[in-house]
Amino acid sequence: MKFSRMLLWSALLLAVVPQAWAQANSIPSQPHLLVKGDASRKVMPDRFVVKVALESVDMQTDIARRNVQANAERVMVLFARHGAIAETMRMDNLSIQPSTRYKDEEEVFQGTAVSRDLEGAFGTPEQLQAFLAELKASKEVQVRTATPVYSGEARLRAELKAEAAAQTRASAKGLADAYGAKITGLYTISDVAPNFAYGVQAGSWPSANGAQGFYSGGDSLDRVQVSGSRAVASPLPAPGELLTAAPITYTENVYAIFLISDGN
Repeated sequence: MKFSRMLLWSALLLAVVPQAWAQANSIPSQPHLLVKGDASRKVMPDRFVVKVALESVDMQTDIARRNVQANAERVMVLFARHGAIAETMRMDNLSIQPSTRYKDEEEVFQGTAVSRDLEGAFGTPEQLQAFLAELKASKEVQVRTATPVYSGEARLRAELKAEAAAQTRASAKGLADAYGAKITGLYTISDVAPNFAYGVQAGSWPSANGAQGFYSGGDSLDRVQVSGSRAVASPLPAPGELLTAAPITYTENVYAIFLISDGN
């Protein structure tokens, strides 16, 4: 069968690849096959990260510095008391800068602002809740974020990357065989959807189990790439509410372009 008369469907498959793979910025002029896959996996978070912002403003820089230092020591004690994971406890360097405000459209100097951010992670939401319950928030001590994370994300993505590579190859081969074509090589692979003439944009691919796709009305067959999206985590409730661990969903999309020739 001549490629100029073919209408080839792309296949949807479960696959995950790292964001480090570059986007395919060009489409080959020779016959090619495009395959796209998407995959999601839910995992339970095993770390609960909290970030605390400290700031003190005073006309005397040393007083502001001592206030921030005293608050930092209290927060670090609370981290340890409630079982924060040692290697996650972090204290940023001090930041010192002028503090001003506007009064009657005129900038007025208020003093020197000294600030420092702290971060720590707990192994359970109950530990985080106990920490938040004891932490006394004020103008100088504020909780910025409380976020669940999965410590094995890098390993999980590596495993899914290997699965994605195998699945894209198998899917492309199955489609090529179905039309009597032969795969001659991989043109490109990416974690970003291409913007091409078929009218299918990033994020607008159909999702389903099994093979689906779109028609190519041109003289050549179509392509493959790979795309990925960051994990989306449900936010933790505000302090004082019951904190519960909700699954984190990791989603990746895969696109790759394989060059093909007539199998006859």
